Amino acid sequence: MSISAQNPDISGERQSGQDVRTQNPPKLSLFLMACQAVSNIVKNSLGPVGLDKGCTLMLVDDIGDVTITNDGATILRMLEVEHPAAKVLVELAELQDREVGDGTTSVVIVAAELLKRANDLVRNKIHPTSIISGYRLAMREACKYIEEKLVTKVEKLGKAPLINCAKTSMSSKLISGDSDFFANLVVDAVLSVKMTNQRGEIKYPIKGINILKAHGQSAKDSYLLNGYALNTGRAAQGMPLRVSPAKIACLDFNLQKTKMQLGVQVVVNDPRELEKIRQREADMTKERIEKLLKAGANVILTTKGIDDMALKYFVEAGAIAVRRVRKEDMRHVAKATGATLVTTFADMEGEETFDPAHLGSADEVVEERIADDDVVLIKGTKTSSAVSLILRGANDYMLDEMERALHDSLCIVKRTLESNTVVAGGGAVESALSVYLEHLATTLGSREQLAIAEFADALLIIPKVLAVNAAKDATELVAKLRAYHHTAQTKADKKHYSSMGLDLVNGTIRNNLEAGVIEPAMSKVKIIQFATEAAITILRIDDMIKLVKEDGQGDE
Repeated sequence: MSISAQNPDISGERQSGQDVRTQNPPKLSLFLMACQAVSNIVKNSLGPVGLDKGCTLMLVDDIGDVTITNDGATILRMLEVEHPAAKVLVELAELQDREVGDGTTSVVIVAAELLKRANDLVRNKIHPTSIISGYRLAMREACKYIEEKLVTKVEKLGKAPLINCAKTSMSSKLISGDSDFFANLVVDAVLSVKMTNQRGEIKYPIKGINILKAHGQSAKDSYLLNGYALNTGRAAQGMPLRVSPAKIACLDFNLQKTKMQLGVQVVVNDPRELEKIRQREADMTKERIEKLLKAGANVILTTKGIDDMALKYFVEAGAIAVRRVRKEDMRHVAKATGATLVTTFADMEGEETFDPAHLGSADEVVEERIADDDVVLIKGTKTSSAVSLILRGANDYMLDEMERALHDSLCIVKRTLESNTVVAGGGAVESALSVYLEHLATTLGSREQLAIAEFADALLIIPKVLAVNAAKDATELVAKLRAYHHTAQTKADKKHYSSMGLDLVNGTIRNNLEAGVIEPAMSKVKIIQFATEAAITILRIDDMIKLVKEDGQGDE
């Protein structure tokens, strides 16, 4: 329906009801189709075998930069999505990436499938409100069932289950061939940053793990460094290579010859006074540096510049100064060493002072050479441990994809350690929930049972896609899997069948808990919660108004 027919001042279109949700011509409103399109983009990057090895997607942006990846969140972030429904799925992947760190592809696939099945119900004259309440009930029951029946407590986690979680996360990534090596690297890195917060809870702040990428050598030459590495060298060659113990000042301003602010004018009557002004400008910077050195600082990091005149004073004092440090790195260094990021020397009285309490401390700061670059390493930090992963690889694309894979694995190991519960992977959880929810639907006498039954079927999309990507017979494997899980839920002596999942290399069913294909329970719970909420968000939309942009040049 044209809006301009109702109001001649506004041009655009309005679509209501079923037309908004389906892709039926002639209206062709793309809500469902847009979600399906987004799902299809990432669908073949799910799972450890099959198409995935070659389905790394090449994306070229506006300025010609190329990204080669099979990470769901990265693919969706790079896409220029305009459709509102597709945007919901892109934001959904980002939310999963932020909250859990992995499972971004799965959450988009499940959400699109839930929406597709909800749309079929709407066509069969089931009101969206009934579907939404059914989906919400199914989501709550599914999460409860995972936490009560499917999780395995991993008390006093040893390294083995952590390594298995990391390997499962890496299985669909570029580095899956070297997953044994990288899984150990990831677990060591996460365990290195263990800390206890003020409430006595043990936390693993993975932001304390800095990932540095260096060209050259093979991926298996990557290693873990004890210390936070800054991807920059000393500001001058005359500075010492090593300072121990280190007192670190973190600054967020220039250490350069002081210049008058814009708009400030100095009227000089005697030309001989000019030299005094220049000298005073130089002295002000010297005084600031002396305040830093008197406070005990022997390592000075700044996010801005340090000019040659200022460097002279640091060289004479035997201190290390580093300029142009990234703000993000500076925040992590300040947190790890107990330093305060200082933005100005001015105090409440208008004088310039530097409080020694603002200094952070570390056992030593040393410059080392990695590949062709100099890096400054801060070792033995005061408040929390900091480590660096040095990645080696052939080119930028390889290194970027390795970093994305390791980020996912680091997040998964952190979640496993903090939640202390794991579930079997390879479609085991989804199959068990499908069987359980299908049975639950038959016990309800309300119209929500139809939505719950469709929810149960929708979850099977994960094992189906895994099998299809591995070039296996999805119909046969999923049928066998459901049979195992039905047995597990009906026969008390077969409860161990609840860990049965897909073995995608051999195309069989196996106990994935024993095989070491495991994931943190939190990841599965969040996937179901987020996917359901996203599907409901789109399903609630009943009216879409699209206004046509007016031309910039109107009539005078």
